[in-house]
Amino acid sequence: MGAHGDHDMGHTVAGWTGVAVAVLGSAVAGAAFIAGSAAGLWLGSALVLLAALAAWLLHLAGWGKATGPRPPGRRHWRVRDAAAPGGHPDCLGCRLAGRTGTVAAPAQVAPGRLPA
Repeated sequence: MGAHGDHDMGHTVAGWTGVAVAVLGSAVAGAAFIAGSAAGLWLGSALVLLAALAAWLLHLAGWGKATGPRPPGRRHWRVRDAAAPGGHPDCLGCRLAGRTGTVAAPAQVAPGRLPA
């Protein structure tokens, strides 16, 4: 149990990375707007688009999460999602990548244990 009680806050590597790059892009665009720099506005806008792309690619690589709460043992933000290669049901990002969410997830193996 963490500081937020026993519920899934949705923190993931994909989410944190996307937000960090988007905040950087917004800061660059804001500073460029104040300075009157068109090139800086384009750079900031490109960083915001890069944030969306990075978060999507990390989600597809398994560093995101499916819609809804995760089981308590899988809520740490650095735990990879084993179901990502097959796609998540009801996930727009997975559907855009051509993943339907119908493939069964690989078996979960606890750290330090070998599969039977």
